[in-house]
Amino acid sequence: MATGLRRAGWQVREFDGGEEALAALRGGEAADVLLTDVRMPGMDGYELARTVRESWPGLPILMVTAFGDVDGAVRALQNGADDYLTKPVNLVELRRRVEIQLDRTNLTRVNRELKTRIETLTGFDQIVGASPVMERVFERVRVVAPAPTTVLIIGESGTGKELIANALHEHSPRAGGAFIALNCGAIPGEILEAELFGHERGAFTGAHQRRIGKIEAAAGGTLFLDEISELSADLQVKLLRVIEERRIVRVGGNEEVPVDFRLVAATNRELEKEVTRGRFRPDLYYRLKVVTIALPALRERPEDVAALVSRFIGQFNQRLGRNVARVAPALLQELRRQPWPGNVRELRNVVESMVLFSRGEELTLGDLPDDFRRGGAIAGPATASSEWRPRPMAELEREAILRTLEFTSGHRAKAAQLLDIGLRTLQRKLKEYGAGGPDDEGDGE
Repeated sequence: MATGLRRAGWQVREFDGGEEALAALRGGEAADVLLTDVRMPGMDGYELARTVRESWPGLPILMVTAFGDVDGAVRALQNGADDYLTKPVNLVELRRRVEIQLDRTNLTRVNRELKTRIETLTGFDQIVGASPVMERVFERVRVVAPAPTTVLIIGESGTGKELIANALHEHSPRAGGAFIALNCGAIPGEILEAELFGHERGAFTGAHQRRIGKIEAAAGGTLFLDEISELSADLQVKLLRVIEERRIVRVGGNEEVPVDFRLVAATNRELEKEVTRGRFRPDLYYRLKVVTIALPALRERPEDVAALVSRFIGQFNQRLGRNVARVAPALLQELRRQPWPGNVRELRNVVESMVLFSRGEELTLGDLPDDFRRGGAIAGPATASSEWRPRPMAELEREAILRTLEFTSGHRAKAAQLLDIGLRTLQRKLKEYGAGGPDDEGDGE
C-alpha cells in the first residue's frame, strides 16, 4: 500500500504499530491522513483511532478491515475512523479514498487560514472575505470609517452593501449612536416621505400623533439609504436640501428641525447612467459620491466561497438544530464554479436549504435543492457539451426577472420581494423589456 501511494506522488511514512505512530505525531510529525490496520501488535487500530481522534480531531483516519467484516467496519466508524477499506485492498480504490480524505484535510486547513486572515485583516465580524478584491474593500472602509464623509456603496444586489454600511458605522466615532437602515425601493413614494422626515399630528388621514422620521432617529449615528436610485424627483430635491442644510421639516409641519447624522447610501444601479437619462439629479449624485466603495460580485471572488459556506453552515446548524460538519470537495468545487447572479444572498439561501434537508454530517452534490437545479444555476460538471455559457449580466438579470414573474404567476409585488428590488425598479425593467403589459402600474394580480 505504501508503494502504491508513493507511485501516486504522495509522501508516506510507515510504522510497525500504533505506539510508534502516536510517538511520531506527539513528536510533531506532520500528517494529512492516517491509514491503519485493525490487528497490530500491542495497540490495535480501534484504540489508535480513538486516541488520535481525541488528540488530533482534524486528522482523517482511514481503517483497513477484513473482507466482509461488517461488524469490523461499524466498529471502525464508531471508534473515530472517517472511512474504511476491506481486504484485499484494491490500490486504485485506495488512492481514491486517500485523495478524498486529503481534499477534506486541505479544505479544513483553507477554512482555518481564511478565518485567521479575516480576523487579522478586517476586524469586521459579520463580513466574510479574504480575497484580494475584498481586502481592498476592507482597507477602504478602515480609512473612510472615522471620517464624517458621505459614502456611496455600489454593487449588485446581494453583495452585502448593508453589511459594509454597518461596518462603516461600527468603526466610526458614531458607533455609540443608532444605525438606521431604510430601503427606498420597498416603500411607496407617498409613504416614503413620512418615513424619512416624520410627520406632525393630523398631517394626513391616520396621523393621530407626531412621529419621528428615520433622519431624526439617526441623530448622532448613521442613516443608511439603500436603493437610493428609487427616490422620486421630489424626494431627491428634499434629501439634497437636508444634506446641505442639515435641517428637516416634518410632513405637515413648518418648524425646521436640526439634524446631525452621517449618510451612507447604496445602489445596485449605475447612477451616472441614471443622471444621463434624467432619472437622478446630478447635484445629489455628486453630493453622495464623495467617497465610493464598490463591492465585487461573488463570481469575482470564488476563493471566498469556502469561508462563506463555512460561516453559513455554522449559522444554520445553530438555528435549525443540525450538525453539518463537512462539505464534500466536489460540492465546494461546484459552488465555486457558479456565476451566482444573486451573489452572497443567493449562496446563503442555497446553503440554508442544504443544511435544513441534510441527512448527515457532510453536504454533498446530492443535497443541492431541486428547484435550484431546475433554475439552471447548477449546470453540472463542465464538459465540452455543456449548455452553460458566460452571458452578460443584463441578460442574466432579464432572465431572473421574467422567471420570477412566471414563478409568482405575474404578481409583481411578490416578484419584487423575491428579487429584493423595489416594485418601481421591477416595473421600469419590464418597460425596458417590453413586457409591462396594459396594467403596467399594477401588481400583476
